Amino acid sequence: MGEALAPSPPVSLGDPHGGHRSGPKIHQSLCDTSHMTTKLDLDPDLLEWALEVSGEKTEQAAVTRALEEFVVRREQAGLIELFGQLEWDPDCDYKIEGSRG
Repeated sequence: MGEALAPSPPVSLGDPHGGHRSGPKIHQSLCDTSHMTTKLDLDPDLLEWALEVSGEKTEQAAVTRALEEFVVRREQAGLIELFGQLEWDPDCDYKIEGSRG
């Protein structure tokens, strides 16, 4: 059989505000900037790949971006489940309703 892989060293994520360039800032809108430092045992190859494809400069920023994008995708998937389940009012003129405000 194959060789057993050695455990990878824990990665400290620290403050997720550091190193951001762009993208969703969900964590900033949902909190008042207090964050916890977390140690995670991450696959170093996967972390390097995430860093590479994200374009972020730090591992912390790459992991934060990945988590943000994961949450957004899961929320979008929940909305997709609603397709075909909502009742529409055939008498509603969405152009008129949308212009009110």
